[in-house]
Amino acid sequence: MSHDRMRRCDLGSHHRSKRGPRVPGARGESMPYTDSADVRLYYEVFGAEDAPVLVLVSGGGAQLLSWDERFIAMLTDGGLRVVRFDNRDTGYSALFGSADEVDGGYTLSDMAEDVLRILDDLGVDSAHVAGHSMGGMMAQMLAIEHPERIRSLGLLSTIPGQSPRYVLHGERPELGEAPVRLTRAQSMDLAEAAVRADTRGRYDPQVEWHRAKAGEAYDRGNYPEGYARQWAALLRAPERLEALTSVTVPTLVFHGRDDGVLHWASAVDIAEAIPGAELQVHPDMGHLIPHELWPDLATALLRTAARADEASQRSASASNDSTPD
Repeated sequence: MSHDRMRRCDLGSHHRSKRGPRVPGARGESMPYTDSADVRLYYEVFGAEDAPVLVLVSGGGAQLLSWDERFIAMLTDGGLRVVRFDNRDTGYSALFGSADEVDGGYTLSDMAEDVLRILDDLGVDSAHVAGHSMGGMMAQMLAIEHPERIRSLGLLSTIPGQSPRYVLHGERPELGEAPVRLTRAQSMDLAEAAVRADTRGRYDPQVEWHRAKAGEAYDRGNYPEGYARQWAALLRAPERLEALTSVTVPTLVFHGRDDGVLHWASAVDIAEAIPGAELQVHPDMGHLIPHELWPDLATALLRTAARADEASQRSASASNDSTPD
């Protein structure tokens, strides 16, 4: 199955933040936008148009580049239509403040609903959703608040709340202040330092890949204040562990045993809360997902999606059988 990119577009919605988004002029002139333009989201779609949709949600401050096209090919070759997008306040999507504003006035639920805006633009009623770190928190909110739109979940290196049991990186007070702006070279060096610190044992840190992606992300849109605004939304997010017990869709929970950012105990708690969830805790994996584990993750996501689609087909068949002639 081909995994050629089928569509690139930018999405507007009818939901407005307290301040309203700011879109850089040069980008607004060069990128296509839909007519309803208060939350503009840039997204890309891969795979067959009639295949089930999987939305990949990036973590805090990360652009859609975090989902490599080689990984996406594993998913499209397995029969999925894959969507990746820039979260609000990153990349080509709408910005919610100026360089000195570190609170965009939105919530984690608002960010999660951006996924629904993309599905609406695609004309998709429900989809599989997988998110890494903050993206996994957004996926949780969708499953809790909009269960009819979610077919399955992939919760990767993520947590169900702000408990000190889970959060290993501290309070990050620097994110409450206007960030220091780095050069392109400094951003690449920082990405290298981060991946070297995150990588353990058996895995290659893929330094050149991370450096190249950091440089590309800088060129697409260097907005460190956007991460601070996302962080402000996370600090307002509700605790979710109890609410996750109501989630009934097939779920994959995927975490690193050596994650130094978010403790792997969170994965155990999430998997115990969601009935029938599949739990994978990988030794030597840190917060980032090593390239060597891409095939394992892709296989697990495809298996989770297949479980959901099979259950949906059985339900539809049973409904048809019970309909009187």
